[in-house]
Parts: sequence; C-alpha cells; structure tokens
Amino acid sequence: MDVVTAPSGPATESDRTGPEPAGQEPTRPGHAHWLRAARETAEDLATDAVAREQAGKTPFDEVSRLCEAGLLTLLVPAGAGGGGADWTTAYAVVREISAADAAIGQLLGCHYFLSWSALSFAASARATETVQRSTKKPFLWAGGLARQEPPLRLTRKGGGYVLDGRQSYATGVLVADRLAVRGERADTGEPFAVVVDPAHPGVRIDADSETFGQRLAAGGSVDFDAVPVAAGNVLGSLSADEDVLSPLTAFTSPVGRLLSVQLLLGIAEGVLTEVREYSRAGHSLWHPGWPVGSPSDPRILTLHGELTVLTRSASALNEQAVQAVLGGLARGEALSYDEYAEISVLVTMAEAAASRAAQESTTRALEVVGARSASSRLGFDRFWRNARTLTLYEPVGARLRDVGDYFLNGAHPPFILPL
Repeated sequence: MDVVTAPSGPATESDRTGPEPAGQEPTRPGHAHWLRAARETAEDLATDAVAREQAGKTPFDEVSRLCEAGLLTLLVPAGAGGGGADWTTAYAVVREISAADAAIGQLLGCHYFLSWSALSFAASARATETVQRSTKKPFLWAGGLARQEPPLRLTRKGGGYVLDGRQSYATGVLVADRLAVRGERADTGEPFAVVVDPAHPGVRIDADSETFGQRLAAGGSVDFDAVPVAAGNVLGSLSADEDVLSPLTAFTSPVGRLLSVQLLLGIAEGVLTEVREYSRAGHSLWHPGWPVGSPSDPRILTLHGELTVLTRSASALNEQAVQAVLGGLARGEALSYDEYAEISVLVTMAEAAASRAAQESTTRALEVVGARSASSRLGFDRFWRNARTLTLYEPVGARLRDVGDYFLNGAHPPFILPL
C-alpha cells in the first residue's frame, strides 16, 4: 500500500483552464491546480535529487523551477496578481516538494512563512504598503524572526534606523530577494520584524558549507554593517508580552511551526516511497531463496507495515492541526489567548509525531536496503541527514514540556517563532 500524501481531490470549477465568459473576472486556480503544479515540480526535482544534493551548489536553478511553476506567489492574494491560495494548499505544496527534496521544501516553506508573517506584523499603513509592494513580485523571502543571541541592533538615525549585527544561520539567504529578520531597538530592547534588501552594500552573506544535511536550503549567516532601514521597513513588535502581542499576531507561531511538520512528513513519505520501489525491484536482504520481486520476505513486510503506521498516524495528527490552524485564522481578531493556546499545543503534538516518524523512517528504512544503503550512488542517506538536521534545529523536547504544562496546569505555551 502506498504512503498517501495530501489528496488532490476532483477538479473544481476553479481548476478549469478554458476561456472565461466575456465580462467576468477570471477564476483563480484552486487547491487541485496547485497540488498538480507541486507534484510536477517535485517529479522534476526528484529526477536529479541525488546528484544535486551531492554537488551542493547554490540552488538558483531550483528557485527558478519554483518560480516557473507559480509557487512563489501562491499565498499572495489574487487581486495582487498572486495565486490566492490558503494555508491548506501551502502546507500540501511544501509537503509534496519535501518528499522529493527536503532542502527545497524548507526553502519554499521559509519563503511562505516570512512573506506572510511580514504582513501579519506590519503595524502601520506604510509598513503594509512596503510588504505588499514586495510580495506582488515573485521575490524569494528568506531570513528568520526567531530570537537569537546576540541580537541584531536597531538604532534610531534621522527619520529611520540602522541595523547592525550578525544573523546566525538562516534559511535561503544565499538566493534571497528580501530578508526578514529580528532586530532589537537599542534604546528600549523591544524586538521588531525588519525587512532588508540583501543587495545593499552593508549586507554581507556567508555560505554555511559545513552542514551535513539540508545542503540545498541556501542557508548562511548574514552580517549587517550600519544598514539603513526606512521606517516603513520596520514592521511591528515581536514582543512576547501578552499586553503587547495580540492572540492573532501570536498565532504566527503555530502557523510557522506547522510548516516544519510538513517538511518532516514529506521526508518520511519520500524515503518510504523510494525504499518501497527499491524493494519491488526484487532485492531480498535476509533470504536469498525467495524469488526476485517476491513480496514474501516477512521482515521487510513487517518493517514496511510498522513505518507506514507510524507515518500515517503522524499524518492524521497533522490533519487535525491543519484544520485547527485554519479555524484559528478564520476567527481573526476574535481569537482569544485560550484558543491560541489550545491550537498551539495541538501543533506541538503534530511536531512531535512528525519528528518521530521522520527519524524512525529514515533510519529503519535503511535496514530494508541493508549494506547497499551505504552506497552514495543510491542517495538514501540524504533522507536521514536531512531529517536529523531539521530535528536538531527544531527539537521538540522543551515543547513537549509545554504540552504537559498546558494539560496539567492550564499554562499558555510561550510565543516561540520557528527557526
């Protein structure tokens, strides 16, 4: 039985590509259209995934593939020239891409989160206009809004600010058109989301070539040397103080963390798919007497069964979390902190399940292949390295304690933005 990803469903009226009746607005592409585009892009990426991962080149070509498929502007409102899709579709697209190439899935997921959250944090009309002007074009967004030490420093100068400091490893910065980073006011210490053009001469980006996984996520560190920041590019506060942060703004945390779930599920599903095809090609590890292509090896059957159950269980919890996040977004300004806390905890549980599914699947699936899996030509090791890299950057241990604190004591989980 195949490991099922997000179902495409039947084509809807909005997926038809014929001409529109005169005088009517063109219909926007629907979920099925974007999922087909993602699958076609994933199939393209899969054809040379091993060679590209081993070469480790900066993924300009891969970004071009995403752009050509229209996936970079998927979340941009249709009225602004974008895809007009919602987070259900964005999550499914990231998961589909990640099954073929988790690093490119991370790159795309980071872009979705930062371009969307920039609008969420925009606290003034000028800031909103700045972000909307950038999102109308197929720009790739990169950077990170999570807390880091030491922080970037944002200092008043004239009618704007200057940004100084070093942003440690951040996804996508080597290929970015816009950077969204976290800067702390030098006078007050309050953190703000800041938009920066990476082409500015005061911005220096260093590649991180030492990572053993997610090699094509275009990650690196960024130095900011007295980079001018216009007032409209300082979007809004990232303070975790509930007196400053509204529940809806705090909701950016579970929205972003659920992207990590899609990355991990995509990896688990991707490795199971490749190993299944390898097994069907007729390799029996433990019993050479079974005929080539026979599905009779009981240890392989049991292992496939265990990993499929594990991955589908995590997928089911993910679907609950996706529906809860959509419900929270639909609540808008009416969202309460209690509702935010409940949904955030559900996302944390999905993170924990996906983390376990990815780590166990990418490790134990190699047992199906046996010693042959050590061959770099097959490239099965990339799934394990990618999953382990992601789970090291986003460990779930502390968040599971937050889950326990919520269920035992009713404590709201802290506002933590994903790395």
